[in-house]
Amino acid sequence: MKLPSPSYSLTIRLSYPDSPGLLGRITSAIGEANGYIGAVDIVDVRGSHITRDFTVNASDVAHGEAITAALRSIPDIEVVKVSDRTFLMHLGGKIEVNSKIPVKTRDDLSMAYTPGVARVCMAIHDDPEAAFNLTIRRNTVAVVTDGSAVLGLGNIGPKAAMPVMEGKALLFKEFAGVDAFPICLDTQDPEQIIETVRQIAPTFGGINLEDISSPRCVEIEQRLDDLIDIPVFHDDQHGTAIVVTAALTNALKIVNKTPENIRVTMSGAGAAGMAIARLLKLIGVQQLIVTDRRGAIYRGRTESMNPVKDWLAENTNPDAESGSLSDVMKGADVFIGVSAAGLVSVDDVKSMAPDPIVFALANPDPEISPEDAGPFVKVMATGRSDYANQCNNVLCFPGMFRGLLDVRAHTVTDKMKMAAALAIANVIGENELLPSYIIPSVFNRRVAPAVAQAVAQAAIDEGVARKTTLPGTSTHDEPH
Repeated sequence: MKLPSPSYSLTIRLSYPDSPGLLGRITSAIGEANGYIGAVDIVDVRGSHITRDFTVNASDVAHGEAITAALRSIPDIEVVKVSDRTFLMHLGGKIEVNSKIPVKTRDDLSMAYTPGVARVCMAIHDDPEAAFNLTIRRNTVAVVTDGSAVLGLGNIGPKAAMPVMEGKALLFKEFAGVDAFPICLDTQDPEQIIETVRQIAPTFGGINLEDISSPRCVEIEQRLDDLIDIPVFHDDQHGTAIVVTAALTNALKIVNKTPENIRVTMSGAGAAGMAIARLLKLIGVQQLIVTDRRGAIYRGRTESMNPVKDWLAENTNPDAESGSLSDVMKGADVFIGVSAAGLVSVDDVKSMAPDPIVFALANPDPEISPEDAGPFVKVMATGRSDYANQCNNVLCFPGMFRGLLDVRAHTVTDKMKMAAALAIANVIGENELLPSYIIPSVFNRRVAPAVAQAVAQAAIDEGVARKTTLPGTSTHDEPH
């Protein structure tokens, strides 16, 4: 059975006689049904009856129903109401637009809107770059999806994708002060997506592509990067690669190995796999084999190929090894999974080199569970928040875009991605590193500023920034 999680959190309101022992029977019933009690709050006391809200974590919807049924079976207990706390959080959406200035007088109105606004419009007309100073563009990102590859849900379409995109926008604001807005497109035609984003680009300072299926997402990102003058970043590719590279950088310190001398096996030959491979090659990894459902990808393979796998075939697996995932895991120092649950067995892990590193990042269920792999690995990471070493893209994208916006970068380069990865890794001092602590917590408030500064400096160094000073070092914008 899956472990209870806050993502299946219920508030169960119970009314019952305030008699000795009844509260204990309630909590015991929840425990016997394998529910986790988070809080108990008194709602009302009337005469000899008491009403309490019990916050309970379940493992899934059916488990929540089983817990509720167990409570209904207790004599004298009335289940007044059951609320799903996750759905309550999403009621009416999770973000809103707020005004930054008051409009309380005629003077306010005449400056914020007509007639005063006309002067600002003409200033931008005369100098289009002024839009970065005089509009929301300087701090606003579009989170764009077609709903074709949402989390672990697959192709659920643009309307169903909106809660994820809202959540992304929420995290941008919370962790980096970036205003972001979800744009869910009712098309999965790459040409229409590219043209739509090109046309809305003047509103934004950056484009975060999200949950667009592979290999389409690669072409969409590459072509948009050529077409528009603001940075385009597909987080599912590059955010994942940056966080994985950061985690691996620190994990290798734990096991006293170097990128040049390790063998890496990766499961998952989509856009994220390609992006991870690119960064691992940049840090010096030479022996990297990527697998898909058909096994190892190698130069000359013709079965089930596409442009992403063609790139992987040409740029990884230098010895052109073939075979299944189990075959190529033998002797590997590192396993990285960005694929699907349950693909790796305990025997696969046992076949790896001494002190193996396993990053089982499939969500919501990893390629192998930490419980199964734990006794046989030196360092274990997943994409889940309920285990140590969570590799979560929120460590990257808020700070990444904060840095891009701060210097008005017009593209994203591999060196900027590397700078972000090293910034994340370096948040943890070498004297703090542990097998269970190779990557900072997503709530570590030092991460986003560190990433932002590193990305901004890399953009300046590479000549892709419109501003050539970091925030706080100059009170004036640089000339264009």
